[in-house]
Amino acid sequence: MTDSLRDACSDYLCYQRDVRQVSPHTLSGYSRDLLNFVDFCGGRDKHQIAAIAEVDVRHWIASEHRRGLSSASIQRQLSAVRALFRYLGERDPSVGNPALGVKAPKSGRTLPKSMDADSVGALFQLKPETPLDYRDLAIAELLYSSGLRLAELVSANIGDIDSSERVITVTGKGRKTRTVPVGGPALEAIAQWLRQRPLGKETVSADAPLFVSSRGTRISPRSVQERLKRLGATTQIPGKLHPHMLRHSFASHLLESSGDLRAVQELLGHADISTTQIYTHLDFQHLAKTYDAAHPRARRKSKP
Repeated sequence: MTDSLRDACSDYLCYQRDVRQVSPHTLSGYSRDLLNFVDFCGGRDKHQIAAIAEVDVRHWIASEHRRGLSSASIQRQLSAVRALFRYLGERDPSVGNPALGVKAPKSGRTLPKSMDADSVGALFQLKPETPLDYRDLAIAELLYSSGLRLAELVSANIGDIDSSERVITVTGKGRKTRTVPVGGPALEAIAQWLRQRPLGKETVSADAPLFVSSRGTRISPRSVQERLKRLGATTQIPGKLHPHMLRHSFASHLLESSGDLRAVQELLGHADISTTQIYTHLDFQHLAKTYDAAHPRARRKSKP
């Protein structure tokens, strides 16, 4: 195994790409965070793996905090460094993990933004006119209907949809596949979109991308984000419409109706239920507002 920290990072990134087969977006994030750490250590004349100590990681975290990086971003970077040294330790037991005892600065928990029922209704009242309008509406319907991640949506193929069973099979984080239900309106929107095909020089088959650009190539994550933002502005819903907002809305509305946290966990593809539990905070907010509005002694009386 190499002694160079930079070379070790390169080996680790190749492992993530070739063995774990993480998405290009995830790989880019790992690369950015780890090279940031490598550059910081290089500035302290720490180029070898054995030279890295816990104090170096602490100083790096402190410098990131001073330059205004959010706690969530620092935690993400710290997780990447921990994972790197865990990988190195598995290959050479003499390599310790200097990031193990380091914690990121705490921050208040930010609840995901979701849409209310009126906003959802307004969004799906749009009458498509062009092929791309049909595509955008189908994208929004599928994200809200099935709670897909953006990466899952863009990587989906036509054959992944089973209209008779009303499900879609997607590949999520860690190359794990899951099958989730698709609602009737989303299936109809997808069917209408497929009737607009082919676009550009694409060949329409079961292996073809479910969503494509005007040139017939697989749509990019950035294009989905931009088109949803445009869709939200057209329908004048509050805030900026983005893929995660539709996923969050799917989860919070489902939890409000069913109260079944485990089912929501499975549908979202969360490996750990603690990730899903943030939606219980959204549900509690909804209950608290109802209580404050309806209970005669919910609020303190104003002082005379």
